[in-house]
Amino acid sequence: MLRRTTLKLALTGAVLLTAGSPRLILAAVETGSHGSLRVWSVAKGGYVMTDKIIKTAEEWRQQLTPEQYHVTREQGTERAFSGIYANHHGDGVYRCVCCGQDLFDSHAKYDSGTGWPSYTEPVAAENIATAEDRSFFSVRTEVLCSRCDAHLGHVFPDGPKPTGLRYCMNSAALSFVDRDRL
Repeated sequence: MLRRTTLKLALTGAVLLTAGSPRLILAAVETGSHGSLRVWSVAKGGYVMTDKIIKTAEEWRQQLTPEQYHVTREQGTERAFSGIYANHHGDGVYRCVCCGQDLFDSHAKYDSGTGWPSYTEPVAAENIATAEDRSFFSVRTEVLCSRCDAHLGHVFPDGPKPTGLRYCMNSAALSFVDRDRL
């Protein structure tokens, strides 16, 4: 089982060690001495402190469906237009399927035509982390949940205004909560 360890750096980054090879985390992650994180809660309308989640591969397998496990723990990708949130238009919040952390507000969702749910921005920069992804003979920016390191998808610089970003996520990495149930 590969364990991921997060090291705090002096500036706004951290190095994620995965099987001995470092991956640079580009988003700021505030890590306390006990693995606590400061993240945005949509329900509370402000920042809250929460603990980093680390589980074994077997614990994740017991919690997730095979597709969810493949996407979030093995950096997989679901087929375009196959995910339940690709054409979803509900009003609410998309959360990490692994740990329940708030990730994207439905107000930031748009139809990118790619077949994957796409967003212009996360609910807060602290709720996600990014890493360089050099798979498939290209360099992309991987998006991860900052709380449990789940692979969510990728971010591209071809989105609409005001951010110009397209957070292209896998439905299998997300769950949805209606705004009136927050």
